[in-house]
Amino acid sequence: MRPGSVKRLYGVNTVQYAPCFMRDHRRDGIPHGNLPLELDAFVGRGAQLAELARTLDSARLVTLTGSGGVGKSRLAARAAARRAPRGGVWRVQLAPVRDEEFVDYAVVEALGLTDHTTRLPRETLLAHLAERELLLLLDGVEHLVDACAALVTELLGRAPGLTVLAVGRRPLGVAGERLVPLAPLGTEEAVELLTVRAGQRSVARDHDADPDADQREMRELCRRLDGIPLAIELAAGRLDALSPGQMLRRLDDRFRLLTGGDRTALPRHRTLRTAIGWSHELCTPPERLLWARLSVFAGPFDLEAAEYVCSGDGMPADDVLDVLCALLSQSVLTREESPAGVRYRMLDTVRAYGADWLAATGDADRLRRRHRDWYVGLATWCELEWFSPRQGEVAARVDAELPNLRSALEHCLDEPDGAHLGQYLAGALWFHWVGCGRLSEGRHWLEQAVRLDAEPTAGEQSRLKALWVLAYVAILQGDTVPALAALQECREEAERSANPTAAAYAEHRTGCLALVTDDLPRAETLLRSALHRYREIGELNSNVLMGQVELAMARAFQGDLPDAVRLCEDVRQVCEDHGERWARGYALYVLAYAAWSDGEPVRARELLADCLGSAHRFRDQLGSVLAVELLALVTVAEGDAAEAAVLQGAAGRMWPSVGLPLFGSAHYNAPHELCEAAAREQLGDERYEECVRHGARLGRREAVARALRRPGARASLPAPRPTAVRRAPAGARTAKPAASPTRKGGETAG
Repeated sequence: MRPGSVKRLYGVNTVQYAPCFMRDHRRDGIPHGNLPLELDAFVGRGAQLAELARTLDSARLVTLTGSGGVGKSRLAARAAARRAPRGGVWRVQLAPVRDEEFVDYAVVEALGLTDHTTRLPRETLLAHLAERELLLLLDGVEHLVDACAALVTELLGRAPGLTVLAVGRRPLGVAGERLVPLAPLGTEEAVELLTVRAGQRSVARDHDADPDADQREMRELCRRLDGIPLAIELAAGRLDALSPGQMLRRLDDRFRLLTGGDRTALPRHRTLRTAIGWSHELCTPPERLLWARLSVFAGPFDLEAAEYVCSGDGMPADDVLDVLCALLSQSVLTREESPAGVRYRMLDTVRAYGADWLAATGDADRLRRRHRDWYVGLATWCELEWFSPRQGEVAARVDAELPNLRSALEHCLDEPDGAHLGQYLAGALWFHWVGCGRLSEGRHWLEQAVRLDAEPTAGEQSRLKALWVLAYVAILQGDTVPALAALQECREEAERSANPTAAAYAEHRTGCLALVTDDLPRAETLLRSALHRYREIGELNSNVLMGQVELAMARAFQGDLPDAVRLCEDVRQVCEDHGERWARGYALYVLAYAAWSDGEPVRARELLADCLGSAHRFRDQLGSVLAVELLALVTVAEGDAAEAAVLQGAAGRMWPSVGLPLFGSAHYNAPHELCEAAAREQLGDERYEECVRHGARLGRREAVARALRRPGARASLPAPRPTAVRRAPAGARTAKPAASPTRKGGETAG
C-alpha cells in the first residue's frame, strides 16, 4: 500500500494509513500494533506530550479530553507510540460506531482477532488480553461513554498487563481513571503550525503586503481561531487562494455573522463551529451541497460511490469529481490509499456539520436510501465476483467498506419496508462472514434479519437465503441446534414455495452438519444429492465447490482416498479455470491429507503451504488452523517432533476462536492424535508439553509464519531423538493419549 497525500488536518484522525508503524514493534520478526505512520510534521505540544507520557507510566486508565478539533487523536497516537509496551499499541477508531452493541466488535476488529465461535466478543477480548501486555487506544469515546466504561472496567479488572488510553470530549467516569485535559495551542505553537502548513502550499499574497505584515496577520489569525488546530488547518487550506490579510478580513465578517445561536456552548466549541462554518461559507453552492450529501457516508468512500449517492437534484454526476477535488483542496476531505484503492474521508467534526445542513435541506432520507441502494448493489457485485480471479480484490473491498455496509444494514433493518433488503444484504455477504473471518458479526446481522417479517413475494427468496447462510455460520461455530432449526425452516419453506435453489443449499448444509458430527453415510448421501440439485439448476460457485470438497472429505474419512483425490482434483481444476482461491484452499487440504496418507510428506507440505497461505490472506481462521494441524503431522513424519509439538500448541491456541476443536469429530481429530502420540513417544511427556506451551504463546501471524517455515520465524529447539512414525490408514483412530493442556483457552493474536 502506498501512502496517499499528506493529511493536513491536525487533531482528529490526522494520521494516514501506511504499511508501517510509528514505532516498529517487533518480536520474532512480527509487527505488533496498528498505529500508522505519521506522514506530516508533528508541531509543538512538547509539554503536553511529556505530561501524557508520565501519566501513562503511572496509571492503567488515562483519558485525554478536550474540545473537538483540539488535536487529541494526534497527541494520543504520538504518546502511545513512545510508550509502546511489548505487545504493541492497538488503536480502535470508535467514531464510525453508532451502536453501543458494536463497541466490543470494533475492539476485536482493531486487534485483528478472528473468532468463529458463538462466544460474545467480550469473552474473546478477555481471553486474548488475559496474559498480554499492550496498550489499547480507544479513539472517540464521547458518544459511547457507557459502553466504553463498562468494557474498560471489565478488561482492566481481568487483564493485568493492559493499559487503556481513551480519547474523547468527556471522561469515562471509571474508578482509577486519570484525566489529562488538552487545551488549544498557545500563540507561538499555533503560528508555527500555520507556518508549517502554509509552507506545504503556495501562499497567496496581497500585492502591497510585506512578509512582516503577513506574519502579523497570521499571528492575529491564529489568535482569532483560539489556537484550535483543526480551525488552523482549515485556514491553511485557503492559503492558496487568499492572503492572510484577506482571510483575516473575511473571518472577521464570519465571526460577526456566525457567533450567534447557542450562547450556552463553550466558547471554544463556538469558535470551532464558526471556523468550520466560515470554511463552509467560502465554499461555492455546489461544494456546500456535496459537503452535506457526503456526510451520509459512515466511513471512507470511493469516487464511484460518491457519484452515485450524491448526484442528481442539482448535482450532475459528471460534476461530482470536480467538486470533490475542490473540497479536497480545502481540507474538507482527505485522500488516502488503501488495499481497495483511492478513498476519501471526511473528519467527524466536519461530517457532523454537513449532516446538520443535510437534515436542514429535508433530503436526508433520500440520501440514506441512495446510500443503502449503492451498498446493496456493491454486495451483489462482490458476491458474484467472489467466484472469479478478483476474489482477493473483493475481500479487500468489503473489508474497506464495512462501516458503510453496516450503516446500510442498520437502515434496512430499521425501515418498515426494508426487511427483505436487510435479509438480502446479510445473506449476500455470506462469503465475507464465512470466508474472511467474521462469523460472529455475520451471525448478529443474520439473526436480526430473519426475525423480521418481509413481504412474501419480495422477501421470500432473500429470507430463505438468510436462513441457510445463518445455518452455515452456526455449523462452523459448532452450534448445532440453531443450525438445524434454520435448515428445517429453510427446507420446509423451499418445498412449499417450490424454490429449487434454496432446497439445494438447505440439503447441502445439512450434509455439511452431518459431516462434522461424524455421520458419514448420511453426509455422503445428502452432499451427493445437493450436488445433483446444483447441476440440475446450473448453479456453480464457491459454495458448490465447497460441497464437492466436503463430499471428498467424507469419502477420505471412509477410506476411499482415490475417490477423494478425484473429487478434489476436479475442484482444483475448476478453481484454476475461474481464478477461485478460497475453495481451492480446502481442496488442497484434502489432497494434502491424501498425500500424507500415501507416504508423500514433501508433496503434502507443498500443498498445505499453499492452502495455509491462501487461508491466512483471507483471514479464514478455520482453513488456517486445519492446515496447521495437518502440517504438525507432516512435520513429525519428517522427524522433527519438537517442531510438530510447537505447531500443535499453536493450533491449540487458535481453536477457541474457531469453535469446538476439530469440530469434536473423531475423524477430523485422528491426525491430531496420531501426531501427538508420535511426538510424545519421541520427546517424552515433559518435553512434549514444554514444546506445546511454547507454541501456545505464538500469535496467529507468528504461528502461520512458523508453519510456513519463513526465515526467522522458528526459534531454536533441542534436536529431537529420531524415531520412525507409525502410519495408520486414513480415518483410523488411535488410543487417545493424555489430553494436551493447550486444547483449552487462549485466543488468536492479531
